[in-house]
Amino acid sequence: MEHHQTPSAAAREQALRRAIPLFDGAPASRGYELNAMCFSFNEKANRDAFLADEEAYCARFNLTPQQRKAVAERNVLAMLEAGGNVYYLAKLAGIFGLGVQDLGALQTGMSVDQFKAMLATWAAKIPTKENA
Repeated sequence: MEHHQTPSAAAREQALRRAIPLFDGAPASRGYELNAMCFSFNEKANRDAFLADEEAYCARFNLTPQQRKAVAERNVLAMLEAGGNVYYLAKLAGIFGLGVQDLGALQTGMSVDQFKAMLATWAAKIPTKENA
């Protein structure tokens, strides 16, 4: 089963892929403190400490002013720009009842339902034993 796209659909998909920043060495280095803080949220005591005193908790990890502002504003795109890794940021988002698909929707400017539909469309293009 082949999947064909209209030129405009293909162009939109390419533009979307370009809009999602590549997470490589530079952002990883830039976001180390932010990602370390988000990783700490694996433990409930740390989530509770963050909620009790967000400023003090962020200070423990020496967030940059850019990172601190992004966290305070709950601005996922700014956190990504500051070196945040979406999988670590999901731990922070989870404190506020958001999941990875919510972050993807914010990152792409889509609704969550639109983002899920896009993922389903992309997944349908992955070859399987039946259509390889």
